[in-house]
Amino acid sequence: MAKLGDIASLIRSKNAGPFWLTIDVMFNKPEDYDRVKSSGRISAGTVAKIYGVPESSVQFFFVDNALAVKASIPRPRAQATSGWIASFNRGAGGEAIAYGVTAAGTACELGRKPWR
Repeated sequence: MAKLGDIASLIRSKNAGPFWLTIDVMFNKPEDYDRVKSSGRISAGTVAKIYGVPESSVQFFFVDNALAVKASIPRPRAQATSGWIASFNRGAGGEAIAYGVTAAGTACELGRKPWR
């Protein structure tokens, strides 16, 4: 089954202030974007399961004119506080969603631990 990381042209995470992390999933081809959007496999609920956060805290939306999906999640700890291992994320959040969403379900449904 195709993984989101195999279909998307770019998946990245980036800082969205000290309390939030934003994940962008971008596509080169409208048909790939439409396939993912219409599948129902990626949603606020999917993001919540993969990253281990409450669904109500996920900001999630499709950006049709950019062929992109965006999700923002609260960080487990404020950036640059005690216990936070990196001030610059370096894309780790994007990797979890890239390979955590397949046509078969999410990583959590397949028995893997959420990102934290």
